[in-house]
Order: sequence, then C-alpha cells, then structure tokens
Amino acid sequence: MAVTVMGFLAARWRRAENDQSLDEWGLGGRSFGTWITWFLLGGDLYTAYTFVAVPAAIYAAGASGFFAVPYTILVYPLVFTFLPRLWSVSHRHGYVTTSDFVRGRFGSKGLSLAVAVTGILATMPYIALQLVGIQAVLDVMGIGGGEDTNWFVKDLPLLIAFGVLAAYTYSSGLRAPALIAFVKDALIYLVIVVAIIYIPIKLGGFDDIFAKAAHAFSQVNPATGKPRGALAPGDANQWTYATLALGSALALFMYPHSITATLSSKSREVIRRNTTILPLYSLMLGLLALLGFMAIAAGVKVTNGQLAIPQLFEDMFPDWFTGVAFAAIGIGALVPAAIMSIAAANLFTRNIYKDFIKPDATAEQETKVSKLVSLLVKVGALVFVLTMDKTVAINFQLLGGIWILQTFPALVGGLFTRWFHRWALLAGWAAGMIYGTLAAYGIASPTQKHFGGNAKEIPGIGEIGYIGLTAFVLNVVVTVVLTAVLRAVKAPDGIDETRPEDYTADAGDPGVQVELPSATAGSTH
Repeated sequence: MAVTVMGFLAARWRRAENDQSLDEWGLGGRSFGTWITWFLLGGDLYTAYTFVAVPAAIYAAGASGFFAVPYTILVYPLVFTFLPRLWSVSHRHGYVTTSDFVRGRFGSKGLSLAVAVTGILATMPYIALQLVGIQAVLDVMGIGGGEDTNWFVKDLPLLIAFGVLAAYTYSSGLRAPALIAFVKDALIYLVIVVAIIYIPIKLGGFDDIFAKAAHAFSQVNPATGKPRGALAPGDANQWTYATLALGSALALFMYPHSITATLSSKSREVIRRNTTILPLYSLMLGLLALLGFMAIAAGVKVTNGQLAIPQLFEDMFPDWFTGVAFAAIGIGALVPAAIMSIAAANLFTRNIYKDFIKPDATAEQETKVSKLVSLLVKVGALVFVLTMDKTVAINFQLLGGIWILQTFPALVGGLFTRWFHRWALLAGWAAGMIYGTLAAYGIASPTQKHFGGNAKEIPGIGEIGYIGLTAFVLNVVVTVVLTAVLRAVKAPDGIDETRPEDYTADAGDPGVQVELPSATAGSTH
C-alpha cells in the first residue's frame, strides 16, 4: 500500500512547469542526481527476475549460473567509456532514445527503425518475466487458489499488481519507479543480508551447504544421463561461461530501459560516479547467487526452478519475515517493469510514430501517445504471462539478449566514429539477427525441441560458446567489410547532425539541455 501511494505521489515530486513532454514524463526532467540515478539503475538492472532466476540457475546447474556475477563486474568499466558520450550528445540534441541518436548520427531512419524495433522486441519478454517473478511468489504463498480454480480468481492477485503498476506509471512516468526504487533496494539488501547470515546458521554453515550441494550435483539426471551439475564449470564449459559473461556484459546497456535510466541523470559526472558505485550491486548479486546452493542444502524440491528461492524463504524464515522477503521480490518486479514499459513506449513514440506516422507531432501529443503505448506494452506482457507457458517467455528473453546485442555496433560504434556506413550497419544487424535467431531455434534440450539453450559450437573454433556473441562477431565482420566496399564505390552516406564537441558537452555548456524549471518556479504563493 505504501509503495502504491508513493507511486502516485511521485507525479508531484520535483515536477516541472511543463510536464507534457517526453523529457519530463519519460526521463524525469533529465534531473536525477547521483543517488537517485544509482537507485534507479539498480532497480532497473537488478530485477525481481534476477532475484529469482540467478539462484535458480545455481540450483539447477551449479556454478555455471554464476556467470551473472562476472558480467555485472565487466560491464561497468565498459560503459564508463561510452555512456558519458551518449549522455552529452543526447542532451545537446534532445535525444530521448538510442534510436534518436542513431538517426541523427547516420542520417538513416531505416537503421533507427531497426534499432527501435529490436529494443521493443527485447523489452517485451523482459517485462513479462517481471510478472513471472511476482507469480512465483504468489504460487509459493498459495494465493489465487489451485489449478482447478476459476482463471479469474487464480490470476486476480497478478491482475491487481498489474493494475497498480499501470496506473502509477501512466500518471507519474519515470519519477514513480525512481522514488519506489529506494524502498525496493533497501528491502532487497535487508533480505539478502539476513538470508546470508540466518539461513547458513540454520543449515549448519557453508561447509555443510557446499558438501550437500556437491553431492546433489553428482547425482545423474535421468533425462540427460549426466550429472545434474557441478560446483565449478568443467573444462568443456569454460568457453560457454566466458562468452556468455562477455556477451551479456556487452548487451546489458543496449537495453532501452538501461539507457532511459542513464539519460535521466543531470550530468556526465553523475554517470561516471555511478559506474564506480554500481558494482556494489554485483556484490549483492554474488551473495544472492549463494541462495541457490542453500536451497539444495535445505532440501527444497520444486518442479519449476523459478520457485526454489521463494520456497526457500517460505521454509526458512519466520512468517513475518517471509512476508518482507516476498514484498521485496514483488516491488523488485514493479520498478523495472515500469521503467521498461516507459522505455519501450518512448522508442515507439519517437522512432515509429513521429518518424513514420505523424512527423509534425507536438511534445504534448508525443507524451499522450507514449503514455498509451506504455499501457499497451504492459497489457501485452500480461497477456503473454497469462496465456502462454512460462518457457515461452523465457525463450523470448533468451532471444532478446541475442537480438539487443546486435544494436551495439550502431550505438557504441557511432559514439566513437562516423566511418561505418549506414547500409553496412543495417546489413550487419540483419546478419546477426538472422544467425542468432536460427541458431537458438536449432538448439534442443531434454524438455523442448527448440530454444533449448543459448550456446552452440562456434564456427571455425569448435568450442561451445554463447550464440549472441557469435552473432555479434558476424555482425561486426559484415559491417566492416561492407563499409569498406561502400566507401570504395562512394555509396551515398547519410547526413551527420552531430559535431565532435557534442560528445564531451556537460551540464551548463552552451546548448546543453538542463533540468526543466520546477512547477513552483516563479510562483508568488
């Protein structure tokens, strides 16, 4: 209830005089300082699905699930090099999305559209998986009834959570998740600190936990005829582990919601500071991953691995603290889902609606369309969760990671050089998308014919590696070769509306958009 009230009150928090613009509704007035941005990015990147899925991966397969920890460490030195440049050029030109930048840099609406569509497609299953995280908690709590219950009654709690999310996002925009992120992160830190101390004490210490986990992983899985997992990746899995960590690190800040949270900050310095303090969340993630081993040691038995951690909390904690832990997961779903829906809506509004449907749309019309689309995106995610098997959402999330990585050359490459040709970038994007999708489709597992994993033999090397990274390398090769050819034949290039000094501009420099005036500015009462 408190979080719901905060979501609606956020509409008045630091409100600007003109709140009918995407800068205000979709980017919080580009006004957030270091701590607000830190909590917002933390709430954005470390989601309820992360809370559930990372230890679930450890529970299912062992240490290979730890790839999420090194990739969230690798990502911050990487983004330190390019996010400040993106902030500068976006504030100088009023860009709201990465597709805005791509269009301005390469003078190509087609390439901009490709980046926008990829971003929307990659975000939709991500939102759906936040709702899956809420549903996992509700299932463990037994709320909504059993399998034979009327579908409306069974899914009513999820519908209520969705309604709250939709309403406060519509009214408050990015300010709602920014404010709620404080509560969400405080709860999650509290739960993890308590869990990492309290549960091992109940289970006899970490020696016993790892001994029981090692024994469990050594048992043969009847479906595969192989051991269930391992405490450490074997030699055969090291390429998979390394490429998955690297590919995931490259992809993380390509997601629209990551960029939306970044562009909402008020200066380059805020971005730099955040890349140095966000690794604190990686420390939390490492501790969180250990819960997977604890679930094994505690004898948690679930057919759906996503339920392992909620069930562990239910079994280990007193009832009152179980409620706190479940609230942390629930709120941990609402914050990123809100940011994701806003980011997807901004992409549609700026790079599809305004570029191709209504070029003369006013700022107020853009905001109205974005609010409506943010609702439709959430409805689509809800329908996805209610009508399809959960593995479909997970499969599309797997594809989303492969797809979003293919926007890296256009975005990051464009931030440092204008050498790449727009047609070559589009061809490279298409090659990566097609290869990645077909390769993922062709992977079978004991439980499904297609989309059975995200790793396949790397052509020419023979090792098993992450499909997304292989597709990315293909993308870069096609882009570089075609750019050289197109430059040689003097193919027409797009117009670059940016200048070198745009990429280092900071708050207070001439032409840099600053925080919008407060609604109370100039007030006489």
